[in-house]
Amino acid sequence: MEDCGGVTAGSGKKPFQLTRSLTYHHHQGHRPAASAARWRRQQLADEPRAQRPQAVVLYTTSLRGVRRTFADCTAVRAILRGFRVAVDERDVSMDAALRRELQALLAARARAFALPQLFIGGRLVGGADEVRQLNETGQLRRLLDGAAGQDPAFVCDACGGVRFVPCTGCGGGRKVFVEEEDRVVRCGECNENGLVRCANCCS
Repeated sequence: MEDCGGVTAGSGKKPFQLTRSLTYHHHQGHRPAASAARWRRQQLADEPRAQRPQAVVLYTTSLRGVRRTFADCTAVRAILRGFRVAVDERDVSMDAALRRELQALLAARARAFALPQLFIGGRLVGGADEVRQLNETGQLRRLLDGAAGQDPAFVCDACGGVRFVPCTGCGGGRKVFVEEEDRVVRCGECNENGLVRCANCCS
């Protein structure tokens, strides 16, 4: 296990649809996404640093192109769900910035890029093999002490479990019209897919 410092992230004409993922999130009730994010940030700011729950971050992919990788991501996700902890799952297949983020974290430690990768409290735990071994020996439970709890059956009502929503600035089209310049420019708020991370569960 290695110290990684901190981990930081990572409407158009037709109804937007994304395949529902097997992720789970912090329960924010039925607050609107923006207000839920502000509420969570204020809550964390008011808590003494020593009392804040340690973050559990899982870099993963929802693509099935490489069967072993997808199976490993599913296995680690299921293990964490069994501990009923809140997980910030970062799908690198949905946002290239998250992939670059993970590449930088691993390269700084001379680690090859691989998925999934688990971080607990800012520390790199490792991939599927490390997580399985820690789970079998009972060490994973101890590492997760202090993590926020989460009902594994909860599904975010803002994004449906995808953790991304269409950009409100461009409606997911990735282009916006600037009247002052009388031209269309690339939207600076969303990723290459016209999406932004869901503020309701990725605050």
